[in-house]
Amino acid sequence: MDAFRLLTRSTKLKPVSSATDSRLPSTGKAANPQLFRTAESDNLESAKNGKKRKRGAAVQEDEEDVPDLDFFSSNKRPAASVTETAAATVGDDKKVSAQDAASDDEDSMDEVERRTILNSHKIKVTDMRDLEEIQAEPTSTKDSKKKKKKSKKEEAPTLSKKEQKRARRLFPEPLLNFKELRSKYKISSRLAENVAEQGFTVPTEVQLGTLPLLLGKSSEPDLLVVAPTGSGKTLSFLIPVINKIVRHHHSHPDEHGILSLVVAPTRELASQIVNEGRKLVAGTGVKITLMRKGMRVGDDSGADVLDENSEESSGSEDEDAENKPAKERANIPVTKSDILVTTPLMLVNALSANRTTTMATLPLVRSLVMDEADVLLDPLFREQTLDIWKACSHPDLRVGLWSATMGSNIEDLTKSTIKERLEDLGQKPSEPHALLRLVVGLKDSAIPNIDHKLVYAATEQGKLMGLRQLLRPAAASASDIRLRPPFLIFTQTIPRAVALHSELKYDIPAEAGGSSRIAVLHSDLSDGQRSDIMRDFRKGEIWILVTTDLLARGVDFRGINGVVNYDIPNSAAVYVHRVGRTGRAGREGGIAVTYYTKEDIPYVKSIANIIDVSEKLRGGEEGDKSIQKWLLDALPNLSKNSKKDMKRHGVKARQTPRLADKEDDGKGARGMRISTKSGFERRLENKKKGAIAASRNRKAAAAASGNVSDTGSWNGLDD
Repeated sequence: MDAFRLLTRSTKLKPVSSATDSRLPSTGKAANPQLFRTAESDNLESAKNGKKRKRGAAVQEDEEDVPDLDFFSSNKRPAASVTETAAATVGDDKKVSAQDAASDDEDSMDEVERRTILNSHKIKVTDMRDLEEIQAEPTSTKDSKKKKKKSKKEEAPTLSKKEQKRARRLFPEPLLNFKELRSKYKISSRLAENVAEQGFTVPTEVQLGTLPLLLGKSSEPDLLVVAPTGSGKTLSFLIPVINKIVRHHHSHPDEHGILSLVVAPTRELASQIVNEGRKLVAGTGVKITLMRKGMRVGDDSGADVLDENSEESSGSEDEDAENKPAKERANIPVTKSDILVTTPLMLVNALSANRTTTMATLPLVRSLVMDEADVLLDPLFREQTLDIWKACSHPDLRVGLWSATMGSNIEDLTKSTIKERLEDLGQKPSEPHALLRLVVGLKDSAIPNIDHKLVYAATEQGKLMGLRQLLRPAAASASDIRLRPPFLIFTQTIPRAVALHSELKYDIPAEAGGSSRIAVLHSDLSDGQRSDIMRDFRKGEIWILVTTDLLARGVDFRGINGVVNYDIPNSAAVYVHRVGRTGRAGREGGIAVTYYTKEDIPYVKSIANIIDVSEKLRGGEEGDKSIQKWLLDALPNLSKNSKKDMKRHGVKARQTPRLADKEDDGKGARGMRISTKSGFERRLENKKKGAIAASRNRKAAAAASGNVSDTGSWNGLDD
């Protein structure tokens, strides 16, 4: 009898047909990057595209000639100078403007068409301001006169909740294809060429909805975006930021400095954003830089900088540049980058280096982008992120918060922070701007184009057995789950990731590469080691990567075939981000396998609900669902305090045991240990290690007393 089949009998798994072998995410790019669409929207979009006239030969390439999508290839094309780019862009704008002026009215959609397309793609745009602010906006002279007459006669009645929701709903004109970026929204010609060269033709849902809002003729809003993982959010905020800086260079050629700031929670995600940005800024004269230690940023004028001979600065000398004395640090030039991509702590350290109370300011920053905003405004990073936000002292600052999961507390915090910041500045922006929220699909849900498998493994040994069967292709028919490399394995803690890697590194035969095909990645490694592992995994030299939640957010790999949650995620949001590493850009065939044991049962229901909602979005028959109704009803509900504790610390049984916690003589820790060795074998290993350590200590003590020569013979007593 197959033990794995016995343990997973409750999930009602079905054998995977061989037809799915050709649908692996690693086989190539997706035929359609859009997750939600209907035949009605396709017909309407094709009808609108048929009316368009071709403009701009550089952007009007056929879709068949577009190169393959490659997010990480280096762009070797030499960049043009700023003056050449400016002249070319201004000249092209003059040519296109005359054409566009006559056809803008013809090409614009009415509200019914906009509503149909946005609803078919499950895009919902909401104005987050108070109703008084929304109703106070002037629409037209005729309407305003009518409203004034009505207001004199009668007061506006109070609206119900449904009417308030309708009043907040917006239906902006969607972006049907990337050719409209140049023809309708008049972005930089070089930027439009870079977008076309990357192979982007059909926008994803988040690009379809956000790019018109950020590039439109009306005032740029503050924007909160909730969109599924792998839906193209990075491109959505980079294109408007780069285009805004190009326009700024044309209007203010003498003003140089950091104009846009992108904040990400991890170094890996920040590095990926820089790689994406460098492909888009080639030839535009815009410079994008990754924050490094010792980099000098901010305005030091009027700041309370520590004196070189003061007590605070003289007592701490470190190799890092941010800890150098003020005079040496003043010699470091301020970065001339237009876009700075950073993690929160690194930028806060740079802004507050050699200061007593205040931080340096960033007076030129007009765009602040927070990628994975729910983490950046979580208690772990909140203080650092808010310090960065308030350091951006320009009154016309626009903020963008992007993530696949975002709670209502983040929305409330955003509204209050925007008001407090403007009150502290004491300045009013040149143009009033709105705070909008755009949601793609169902909020805080997993993408529907991957298969979810929730597997009960009973014990830690059962999880290890099930994972080993996934590594063996011969066992695929027995386990009903077919998972091919490359894939990611997530654990709860760093010690568990290291232990699992040591258990699995010899499972791949030497003929296939052996232990070099499996690696472990966590935050305790150096920056160089982490970069090398990421590079080898992208190149395909590493097939299986064991990691913590360090790679759970934002990091994009081109062809991950699956994700294994060896340890259950700390929250439903973490599950959404973990499984979002596969099935990106609309690719189908990705698999997400989650193991849970007896200790995990109280925490499974939130994840089971997400899987159930994802399968409902995808559709299909009731019998094909992996999560049955009886299982959802049987799983216990978790209290709010338990959810908070789980989010902070994970499952208590798998936390790294401390000396003070070993009241049960370590039996609980042994049960959670990732190992296939017996207790007898471990005792023998510990005795051997102890004997070796004792021998080394005796030799060191004897050498310190001077009674042993280099050759190991006794030299006698000293005189």
